[in-house]
Amino acid sequence: MSGPAAGTAVDATTTDVVCLGESMVTFLPSQPGRLADVPSFGRGIGGAESNVACALAAAGHRAAWVGRVGADGFGDHLVETIASYGVDTSAVRRDPVRPTGIYFRTATDRGTDTHEVAYYRAGSAASAMSPANVPYEELFAGRILHLSGITAALSGDCLALLRELTAARPGRPLVSFDVNHRPHLWRGGDADASVLLELARRADLVFVGEDEAEEAWGIVGADAIRAAVPEPSVLVVKRGSAGATVFASGLRPGPRSANAGGDEDVAGARSSSAGGAESDARRAGSAGRGADDADTGTAGPDTVTHVPALRVDVVAAVGAGDAFAAGFLSATLRGLPVRDRARHGHLMAAAVLTVPGDLTEPPARDHADRLVALDDEAWGTLRLGPGWTAADRAPEEVRTP
Repeated sequence: MSGPAAGTAVDATTTDVVCLGESMVTFLPSQPGRLADVPSFGRGIGGAESNVACALAAAGHRAAWVGRVGADGFGDHLVETIASYGVDTSAVRRDPVRPTGIYFRTATDRGTDTHEVAYYRAGSAASAMSPANVPYEELFAGRILHLSGITAALSGDCLALLRELTAARPGRPLVSFDVNHRPHLWRGGDADASVLLELARRADLVFVGEDEAEEAWGIVGADAIRAAVPEPSVLVVKRGSAGATVFASGLRPGPRSANAGGDEDVAGARSSSAGGAESDARRAGSAGRGADDADTGTAGPDTVTHVPALRVDVVAAVGAGDAFAAGFLSATLRGLPVRDRARHGHLMAAAVLTVPGDLTEPPARDHADRLVALDDEAWGTLRLGPGWTAADRAPEEVRTP
């Protein structure tokens, strides 16, 4: 049985985004090198969904994180740290038997051969999440429910939970799903990464990297990914240094959510009427993009928006995907055009890439808005380095080559 939640329940009238998933205590190395050679580690937190919740709360939104942690000191640290960002953790459950997961990693880029991660999460409290022990009232309290494929890989019960949460039902909020393919989590399990395609097709808003779509599903290229994932109203294909391609359309017919067509300032991933995702992208397309910048056109029922990435002086290549999702969701909640949503995603990612850990203070909203409003040429010359989020300067003062 699940333990009691600490504090009051999430308030349906005040919550913008509810994020559900695993969070762990992470141990960051004091110096580069192999795990065998690192003499000491600093303690932090890590978890895709809690990262998104923390970034959204730091950006001024009302975010809640729902998860399951052990009744231990690491669980205390997780809940207290996430709450310190302004995230509502009242619906977090404490498991009296299973421990909180932890992991150690090296300082190198996770995409390199020298990167090492040692996970201690098997049998963790988070892996015991199931349709029988999560607080559905709190999960459906927000305007957006954000999930990721990491949860689906933790256990059969966790996969059953994600299938339940992505099922069409009355009262379901807009469901955001980050594929977050982690190959090591799928080894030796009863399911494989193809289930991530099933879950993506049941969501309203999907984030997926070109590289992970190729690795998990054998699908190459943004257009092919959209062909394989046609149902979501908004599909964001992250293309690394090439930027992001956003496919947006009105919500397709069907009882995916009883709220479809309402609450249009949740960025219209529910509605194709004015102010919705499709019309936002078209307005963005009329804002003067050049052939080399945010290039908007239509492909069948979709409006397709290409938004270049920024040049960033990277300190640590971790947490950028979660930060991009948070930036995109933040702009979605504000009802901004599709191009601006992707630009806010790039800026949030740049904020995390220029610090050592997974989380950082985002740029002030007016600072980010000024950068997002730059013309294509100025956007293309931006280069952001450590400390840029604190340098609240006019756009023309941002360092360029």
